Amino acid sequence: MVQDVARQVTEQVRTGFGLRLSTMEPVTSGADQHARLWLAEAADGGRYAVKLSGGGTPAGLVVTAFLAEQGVPGIVAPLRADDGRLSVDHDGRRLSVVPWVSDQRALDGPMTDAHWHAYGEVLAAVHAAPVTDELSRLLPAGGAAYPSIVAATRATAARLRDPDPADLADPLVTELAGVWSAVADRLGVLTREVERRAVDMCDRPAANVVCHGDPHLGNLLLGTDGQVWLIDWDDAVLAPPECDLMFVLGGVLAFAPITAEQQQAVLAGYGRTDVDPVRLAWFLAVRALDDLSDWTRQALDLDAEPADRDRAARIVRGLVSQVGLVTLADAALRDSDRRC
Repeated sequence: MVQDVARQVTEQVRTGFGLRLSTMEPVTSGADQHARLWLAEAADGGRYAVKLSGGGTPAGLVVTAFLAEQGVPGIVAPLRADDGRLSVDHDGRRLSVVPWVSDQRALDGPMTDAHWHAYGEVLAAVHAAPVTDELSRLLPAGGAAYPSIVAATRATAARLRDPDPADLADPLVTELAGVWSAVADRLGVLTREVERRAVDMCDRPAANVVCHGDPHLGNLLLGTDGQVWLIDWDDAVLAPPECDLMFVLGGVLAFAPITAEQQQAVLAGYGRTDVDPVRLAWFLAVRALDDLSDWTRQALDLDAEPADRDRAARIVRGLVSQVGLVTLADAALRDSDRRC
């Protein structure tokens, strides 16, 4: 089945983009359940990221094409199909082709001071890009999905408080019920604060800029001489800069914390910024609930592969750990209350 899809995609890349591929190797390092990615090599030796996207919005391709045209560093423009479009349809999903610029993910390191500085420069250039009418029309608002995220969190909590008989026979379900029970008070605070502060945000106007929406180190590639590329723009949004900066200032990945020295290097590259701690804490809390409910849902899927469920459960444990996003978001909310 997997080989059949690869063959179909190879043919569609030929007919849609005029690009003849000689090899297609699946890339499995991503966390997007709705996407498939291949490292493809063309007959002329060129390498490309070939992606089938079912999640996010098509706006990410429009954004990267626009940012590249604006000369924003660290942005790889997608190829255009023979008809000028940035993607073609493949069974209801977007098929896109982007030049493959690096094999080295920032998560795998090593990141030099120059890389951290360039990371800040890329974020600053993205946030400084003009917001065109087309981008305003295509890009969703950052954080706008918080009601559904809060609802999903409460639904997952209810399921784990009162699991179905079929769930009780599964050891992973039992473990996760214990994990959620241990952090129930913190989750209650997060959900209430996300809802309350969403209303308060209306009284804290801020300029919305183009944001990547998910610029963690897993979406950053490293090159020589400190060069970086920011990839995977499926979750691009219009939002205040804190929507992106929380990945540097707040910390998001429990297994890849950013040190104070690394933060300073990013901010030196970013330049002058006036971060609102209340807004930063709100975006952190929304992300914490989203990650926790989504990864828990995957871990609870009894029909999924055991390895996939185990990986999801490991991420859940990390999210509620002392360095995890749930803990960091809770601390950020409390800190922002003290500052106000």
